[in-house]
Amino acid sequence: MSQSRSEHILELAKELLDDIELSRLSAEALLLKASRLARWVGSEEVQRWISFEMSGYNGSDATSLKFMGKTGRWTKKDEKKGYWGPLAQHEAAIEAENIKLRSMTTPNTGGDAGLAVMRMHQQQLAATTNYIAILSGIRSRVFSLLHSFVTDVYYEKEFDSLSESIFERYKSDIDTLLAAHAGEILKQIPSVMSRLSEDDPESISQALTTVRRIIESFADSIFPPTDDTIKIGDNEVSLGPNRHQNRINAFVHQRVESKSRKAKIRQNLSNLYDRVSTGVHRDVTAEEARSLFLNTYLFLGEVLHIGEVQNAEQD
Repeated sequence: MSQSRSEHILELAKELLDDIELSRLSAEALLLKASRLARWVGSEEVQRWISFEMSGYNGSDATSLKFMGKTGRWTKKDEKKGYWGPLAQHEAAIEAENIKLRSMTTPNTGGDAGLAVMRMHQQQLAATTNYIAILSGIRSRVFSLLHSFVTDVYYEKEFDSLSESIFERYKSDIDTLLAAHAGEILKQIPSVMSRLSEDDPESISQALTTVRRIIESFADSIFPPTDDTIKIGDNEVSLGPNRHQNRINAFVHQRVESKSRKAKIRQNLSNLYDRVSTGVHRDVTAEEARSLFLNTYLFLGEVLHIGEVQNAEQD
């Protein structure tokens, strides 16, 4: 089975975290892999930064100058002096300096000349050690920034994946309930989604008209019209053909004990119905229209779940 985009990003981020924390890849391979992750998530700044780590920094690019500071490369920032080379160059220099350091032996000399040689040896030793420390610090900062970027992506996508999983399960439940109790509504949903994707006012108006009809069809399905009335709170409400909200509220009233939940559902229904009816007059944005459709879909699911819970209790 092919992976979704989110699944691919999550897997790549997890691999990268292991690569960094377990030192499994060379710096260059790590940068290439991180660049691919940055491209997948659309992080242009990180992509650009990694390109400087691969090919060297320059003094005319804002991102270059920003990450010169973040990676500790400046020696004299005011004079624009620093370690401009790519990370691979610094790694090679670290290795070379470590070899040089291991080859340094204490001179076996005496007298005044010996003191001078010893002093020079100690200065060289200190300079080499300091140089290694500076380059190692740059490398550590680069890896720290990479780790921070990858960690953020990983946990964001892990949360997205969990949210998608929760929503998909809930959506499946709603679709099953709609199919069982109001199958005609499912047939109208693709039309609404298609119109909402067009973003023009006429399509939005048509989509919201369909959403309003979905609510009305839903009322007819779960509580068909009747000449009877029902008392909800202190009000005697009619349940005729045009009283769609009353009939949905009656369905809920007969199945829910909690007054606060009944009030919440009643208010949510009123807000949704009023807004989708207003949307027919074209003062609803595409973004709000999509939100109204999603909220309507979730509302229908909540009401149907109420019926399922009561049926289960009766059984």
